[in-house]
Amino acid sequence: MAEENLDIDATLEEEDESSHDPNLELQLDAFRTRWMSELKPSYAARPPRASAQRKTQDIVREEKAAELYLRAVKEEQSGAFYEAIKFYRLAMQMVPDIESKINYSHSDADQTEENYREERDADGEIEDLVAYFEHQVTFGSCCPKICSPALETAQMHISALPREILMYIFRWVVSSHLDMRALEQLSAVCRGFYLCARDPELWRSACQRVWGHSCNKLGHYLSWREMFLQRPRVRFDGIYISRTSYIRQGEQSLDGFYRPWHHVDFYRYLRFFPDGSVIMLTTPEEPLSVVSRLRTQNVRMDAVKVGHYRLSQETDNQTKVYAVIRKRKEEKSSELQKNRFYRRNQAPEAEHTFHIGLLLSSAGRQSFNKLTWMHHSCHITYKLTGETVISAFDLNKMYTPFIFGRVKSYTAVSDQAL
Repeated sequence: MAEENLDIDATLEEEDESSHDPNLELQLDAFRTRWMSELKPSYAARPPRASAQRKTQDIVREEKAAELYLRAVKEEQSGAFYEAIKFYRLAMQMVPDIESKINYSHSDADQTEENYREERDADGEIEDLVAYFEHQVTFGSCCPKICSPALETAQMHISALPREILMYIFRWVVSSHLDMRALEQLSAVCRGFYLCARDPELWRSACQRVWGHSCNKLGHYLSWREMFLQRPRVRFDGIYISRTSYIRQGEQSLDGFYRPWHHVDFYRYLRFFPDGSVIMLTTPEEPLSVVSRLRTQNVRMDAVKVGHYRLSQETDNQTKVYAVIRKRKEEKSSELQKNRFYRRNQAPEAEHTFHIGLLLSSAGRQSFNKLTWMHHSCHITYKLTGETVISAFDLNKMYTPFIFGRVKSYTAVSDQAL
């Protein structure tokens, strides 16, 4: 028993010595440290965020696109247009608005281009786009063209047309209806089309079509386009509509118990044409069913009155429209003339002519879209005696102002060039 006790004590002493081994303590401390680091990783060991990576990629892509764009500019200046188009396309595929982000180097060629840049306003836009685009279209080219094809094609491109033919096409776009809205939309295609749409002769012809050939001087306007847009005029790409509503008292019932009241609505339609003619229609029908029928001057409606108008600009802020209209003459039926009892000496005929005076003004965001009544009279002329009787109408609540509404179908087809 004494020997066994000695063996147990020796074993315990060995275990106590092994538990106090310094190497084991170091391994245990290293394990604890590694274990804690896995549970709580440090912020320095975290990977960068996705937004930071994306920002870095955008910066690299923009620098590459800028390099391609500057190379395209050099190719264009040297006359290698197809190579320039290729690099332009690659740059814009990477960054669509790379042109606005380019910082041009101040070399001799770039300095020449910078001399054509106009001062920018508070919004950062170029004031004189015409001079700026003229330089960009003709810069570095001995044979300037209006535009260039974006891709190589075996077909004839519109840029091969002479400027005179292209301007004739633009006159067809404007047409005899003076669709200047379509011209402005066409100018947004490219820089060359923008220059063609700002051609002074084009806008001069439009001004003469509105105010006559006596309109030969700009006056205080800077350009013909500014005159057409700012000088008061009637509009041709739509129709002026006046809606009148009133309450009419009905007849009393037989027993005198009640008297009905009627709510009456009717419309007046006024359409102007560039050749000085005007048509007017008074009807209870709503615009949805009438507007499409007033597309041309040859309207097949009995109630339509036709005539002519003129503009009278007394001051810069006051323009009046005077119109003289009459009912369209009806052709006598052939059956009535063949009748043996047809009276050769008919009763004295009278011709009714209506004289209208309107004040042109602007209301809301649109320009020249309101016509206010100033005068309305009926001139009755008896053909037998030549006597004329004038009856003036009282401009009460029955004469509401005309408000303009644009109609797309009126300028959808070009009948004649400007």
